[in-house]
Amino acid sequence: MQKKIKSALISVYHKDGLDVIVKCLHDYNVKIYSTGGTYSFIESLGIPATQIEDITGYPSILDGRVKTLHPKVFGGILSIRENEKHIEESIKYDIPEIDLVIVDLYPFEKTIETETDESIIIEKIDIGGISLIRAAAKNFKDVLVVSHRGQYHDLHSLLEENKCHTDIGTRKKFALQSFGVSSAYDTAIFNWFDNNNLSEFKVSHSNARSLRYGENPHQKAFFFGDFEKMFDQLHGKEISYNNILDIDAAINLISEFDETTVAILKHNNACGIASRNTLSEAWTAALAADPVSAFGGIIISNRIVDNKTAEEINKIFFEIIIAPDYTEDALEILKQKKNRIILVQKQFDLQKSTYRTVLNGTLIQDRDSNIETPSDLETVTNQKPSPEQIKDLLFANKIVKNTKSNAIVLVKNSQLLASGTGQTSRVDALKQAIEKAKNFKFDLNGAVMASDAFFPFADSIEIAYKQGINSVIQPGGSIRDQETIDYCNENNIAMVFTGIRHFKH
Repeated sequence: MQKKIKSALISVYHKDGLDVIVKCLHDYNVKIYSTGGTYSFIESLGIPATQIEDITGYPSILDGRVKTLHPKVFGGILSIRENEKHIEESIKYDIPEIDLVIVDLYPFEKTIETETDESIIIEKIDIGGISLIRAAAKNFKDVLVVSHRGQYHDLHSLLEENKCHTDIGTRKKFALQSFGVSSAYDTAIFNWFDNNNLSEFKVSHSNARSLRYGENPHQKAFFFGDFEKMFDQLHGKEISYNNILDIDAAINLISEFDETTVAILKHNNACGIASRNTLSEAWTAALAADPVSAFGGIIISNRIVDNKTAEEINKIFFEIIIAPDYTEDALEILKQKKNRIILVQKQFDLQKSTYRTVLNGTLIQDRDSNIETPSDLETVTNQKPSPEQIKDLLFANKIVKNTKSNAIVLVKNSQLLASGTGQTSRVDALKQAIEKAKNFKFDLNGAVMASDAFFPFADSIEIAYKQGINSVIQPGGSIRDQETIDYCNENNIAMVFTGIRHFKH
């Protein structure tokens, strides 16, 4: 049923865009009630409004902590218009009906991003505003609630198109959005108080992004998050579910490297990665690792993509490219394919925790943010790795950390030669890597090997040695470590332990 908005209560923190709403309400003869700074703003527009104090008989008290928390305010919002008892009580206690509530909450989440002073943070916990939102949303059959300034445009269109009337469907939609706002607000407050101790698991994401489909076409999918905060999409088709998984894997991988590096990924694993003095050289070396798997993959660079590199990259088909930026000429080259997704990566921090739904619950863990350095390496063999080998060992270790387990990675001269990914045994992962390297004509003599977990037996070391691999990095920790160390010593193989396992499932 259509209802005419006759009165509105407005109490907002941010005033941006509010002037259009207020003028529209005034044009339709809506009586406006307001508080504090909002009242002053409305008054500055030359539009009449009534202060809440004139309804309640009480001024704003306790440094503004109590303004709207009064039966005459909440009675006007929560009264059921067709309930005779409610009508009688409203008349008896002189409670005015309120048909529209507009609130913009104190910016608690923005405050905790930069503020450390607890007293300031506490004062940004909105009490009256959140109560107004919940009350109006509960009584959506009679009241329209606007819970954040992002809804102002929709509200203005609604007011103009329907001459200040609303229907039940619209009011319920706005109520739904309002409970989403209040839920997210309370979640942020709880998590701040909890100080990331996870005494309870509460996560709230807005900005739902409907995706074309999920992992497969028959699966429905959404992305909840702020993609635009992390990337600018300069070109290409809509991002898909699988695209996002690949982008996430690519960002996690490239974040490990400071040198000029290009990586190519397929199904969340690196099929090529190399570091070189120039970006074009890094691209050529990365592609050489597996030009077959690179087809239809995702490319990521930690340097601005130049014209020369773009010309080489443009010779193959790929879905996505990510970089800090692109030269103007490079961008024109890469835009030649209309569906190709071109992303500019912004500066942002990776999440500190990861979540995965399992069974009837959720697994939570710290993100694997450990990046081993030379000082973390324990040489456990008589043969010590050379500085060049240490560089390659650490390079390989970064890759294997970001590869599906069980994983083996083979590297030489800061270039991925091959990897064995997602195998049920470490030996199978190594054999897969060796076979791939040979298929692309790589010489494994002098290459290094990285494993995401310890070697339970010396068999993998023996297989690697027979292919010319002479240096190994692994976590260590097997009850048979000594057997592996003995084999290395007998064959002049250098091996280092990191003490850190990097399973990825």
